[in-house]
Amino acid sequence: MRNTFIKTLVQLAELDKRIFVITPDLGFSVLEEFEQKFPDRFLNVGIAEANAVSIAAGLALSGKIVYVYSIMPFVTMRPFEQIRVDVAYMNTNVRLIGVGAGITYGPAGATHHSIEDLAIMRALPNMAVFAPSDPYEVEKITEESVHHQGPMYFRLAKKGEPIISNPTHTLCLGKANIIKENPQNKITLLFTSNASDIALEVEEQLSQHGFASDLISMHTLKPFDYDTLEVLLKSKDFIFTIEEHSLIGGLGSVVSEYIAESHYRPIFKRFGLPDEYSHYVGSQYFIREKLGFTSRNITDTIMSLV
Repeated sequence: MRNTFIKTLVQLAELDKRIFVITPDLGFSVLEEFEQKFPDRFLNVGIAEANAVSIAAGLALSGKIVYVYSIMPFVTMRPFEQIRVDVAYMNTNVRLIGVGAGITYGPAGATHHSIEDLAIMRALPNMAVFAPSDPYEVEKITEESVHHQGPMYFRLAKKGEPIISNPTHTLCLGKANIIKENPQNKITLLFTSNASDIALEVEEQLSQHGFASDLISMHTLKPFDYDTLEVLLKSKDFIFTIEEHSLIGGLGSVVSEYIAESHYRPIFKRFGLPDEYSHYVGSQYFIREKLGFTSRNITDTIMSLV
């Protein structure tokens, strides 16, 4: 995803001189092409994340469209006050680009995991929250981000994710991306960000048990596609959310909040990471197993409910 992001941004920057990139000393092997092509529109501020965000806000107020790139905890949590005041409150055209969704940086430990970012960014007024599931979504929303008014947060996985979207579908911020759909299905799997591989596995495992399900990427947490959710609640009996994020404050919270205030009563369950920090050190898949966030566990739970 991150390679698709920077490739797309370079193409956009060739056409729009307002585009500017800032990094707090991260992005090596990713940002070099932008830096080499546009040295006057690239700034490495060193390990000073709060400074990076405030500089970005100032440039945005001067007419630039600024992308701040770093690992997620260092682009959302460390400079949170500057994001809240200089970016969200001022409603500036700053795009916060976070890489390493969920427990992608497993071996680096809990300091580098990102299990609270969606909840934090979603709570900020004016902030759009984009959590893509594949490179195609990254490409299309990056193109749209140049024209979007106000701040945005990008939650990118690391690299190597396959394209699961239908390239003929039109994608835009705030509109669900339907991967598989059948009006006769009574089960819907809503997923976001780097949980796409687990969602695909769950869909396949359910089909092996004779249960077909819709598969929908909710790449935008804010503004959320409540219109699509409303359609699903009218026609589906079972709705499940899957995300590599804390069960608190992410996709599952968005959907459950809507259901709680509606007259619909589907069978609904959230699947995500437990409300705890991981003390395990290892690969993303190792930690998923330790925390019980696996397609096998999710499928077994869904089968018991269905």
